[in-house]
Amino acid sequence: METAGARARAAELDARIVPIDWFAADPHAVPIRFAAPSGTLAGWSLGDPAAARVVLVPGATGSKEDFLLLAPPLVAAGYFVQTFDLAGQYDSAQAGPSAASGRYDYPLFTADLIAFLEQGEPAHVLGYSFAGIVAQLVLAERPELLRSLTLLTTPPLTGNVFRRMKIVGFLARFFSARVGAALLVWGIRTNKNGVDEQRLEFVRRRLGVTRRASVDDMVGLMMATPDVTARVASAGIPILVATGKHDLWSVRAHAAYAARIGAELAVYRTGHSPCETTPNQLACDMIMTFERAEQPA
Repeated sequence: METAGARARAAELDARIVPIDWFAADPHAVPIRFAAPSGTLAGWSLGDPAAARVVLVPGATGSKEDFLLLAPPLVAAGYFVQTFDLAGQYDSAQAGPSAASGRYDYPLFTADLIAFLEQGEPAHVLGYSFAGIVAQLVLAERPELLRSLTLLTTPPLTGNVFRRMKIVGFLARFFSARVGAALLVWGIRTNKNGVDEQRLEFVRRRLGVTRRASVDDMVGLMMATPDVTARVASAGIPILVATGKHDLWSVRAHAAYAARIGAELAVYRTGHSPCETTPNQLACDMIMTFERAEQPA
């Protein structure tokens, strides 16, 4: 791929994005109902199943629909794209922990992602926000399942990741998981992200379906993020850290984390959701990451 020209064309496409109907599935997408360890997970696939595989994993309060704008350019470049809602989230709301454990924990999410990846060839994986933490845990445990890793606005810290969040980070030590989740949900419902009306209607309705316990637990998990950076850095696959200039964490923090794990860094003129606002530029950088993974050793 010719880097400068491809990025310029991607930026032009992103500048022409108009509001879409987030409730409408891509007409070419094939629905997925996957029997995961936590229960049945809902997703879809797009493209030629014989092509190189890309798995896009949404984060807390998210869903497969977050990739409606990102998947098409990846498919157009010749990749087979799959995505699914995490346990407790949107169309996977009925999936969750056993009665014995009662909590959405890291073993639940990593077991689900491992099981999904095991159903096909090793994949290029994108983990969005919270899911980037899960993807790193999977890479540390089962590196043979991933060909490359993209961390999309993933918290660039371990331990309590909220301690370095912009504006409210200094208050993080006073938050419980439930209070943190309440603030997250409040910010989404009151449109602190500044999304258009069609997107806002979708995310509000999605919140109404998503299990609140799963959101509480995800926030709690991000307050105790395991440190697997050494194993991620030594995994031997290309890694991309992708973020927006106005993300919840500073570009400096993302850059420091990228250096720590040996990743490339891409920064876009947007916020926490480049998959919605700069999807073509993100796809361009992802494809270059994929191409590095596909080069002969």
